[in-house]
Parts: sequence; structure tokens; C-alpha cells
Amino acid sequence: MDCSDDPISRSGRPERLPGVGATPFEQIVTEHGPVVLRVCRALLGPADADDAWSETFLAALRAYPELPPDANVEAWLVTIAHRKAVDIHRVRGRIPIPTDEIPERATARDVPGTWNHELWDALADLPFTQRAAVVHHHLAGLPYAQVAAILGNSTDAARRAAADGIARLRRTYPALASEGVPR
Repeated sequence: MDCSDDPISRSGRPERLPGVGATPFEQIVTEHGPVVLRVCRALLGPADADDAWSETFLAALRAYPELPPDANVEAWLVTIAHRKAVDIHRVRGRIPIPTDEIPERATARDVPGTWNHELWDALADLPFTQRAAVVHHHLAGLPYAQVAAILGNSTDAARRAAADGIARLRRTYPALASEGVPR
């Protein structure tokens, strides 16, 4: 039997398959997972963030072999996370919630921990495009050109959406002004 077709190397570990990037996917998850989770939490709130994070990396795992070697992996992952967040946001808007009493306003306060509920409420009140622009630029640290590509608009529109979102947050969440959030 010829062993040249065997994907297991002499060291006992599988060799890298053709077309798969030089960086193991596990390392990609370790390196970029926290940024993707912050983006998911900021776009969706803590209740749906874990599901969006998981769906992001499942989709990324399937597409990783075709990713060009010179691709910006973080921006690619944030784009996938954004699309997953949009999908979840749309689904949540269509699902009725059974209840005995209708609340004045729905909140995402059902998560334990040190989550800043007032900040989340202020962020959740932003229009989705403004929220996404603020999250992608100020939380994920992406430049406006990449934010624009994710949102499907121009760099100027992404910059304007982020600026409008920050301005509205400053009005509705006064603690931001005292913490020195970038203008």
C-alpha cells in the first residue's frame, strides 16, 4: 500500500489539507473570538450573543478553506457576525412572546452578571444601522471603510451613522460624556 496519499504525517498529526489557510482555525477562534463576542453582545444584547457567536464561527469554519491568504480575518469574522446578528434581529422581531400581561417596554435584563443595563438599553434604542456602526467602529475597532463594507453603504454614511449613534448615546446615556467616549 502506498502511504503517499495518507493525510496523516509521520508525526501522527493530520497534515494541512489543500486550500486551507496556514493558520489553524482553532487559533483564529482564540485570537478573534473575544472581538466577535463583543460585537454580538453589543448588536443583540447578552441573551442572543452566544448563539450569534456560535453561528458566526460555524459559518466561518465552513468558508475558511476558500478564504484568500491575504484576507483581513478579523473584518471577515465581524462581517459574518454582523450578518448573523441581522438574521437574529429579524427573527426576534417576528416571534410573538406569550405573556399574561403586556409589558410597557421589553428589555434584555434577564442576564445575570455585571452587564450595564442602562448602557445596553441606550444602545438598544439606537436604530440598527447606527448601533451597528458604533459597535463595529468603537467596539470592534474597525476602520470606517470596513464598517461601510459590512453595512453595505459608503464610508461617509458609516461615519455619519456612528457619529449620530454616539451623539444620541450622549443624550440618552449621560455617563458616556463623563467617560470621554471619542467624538
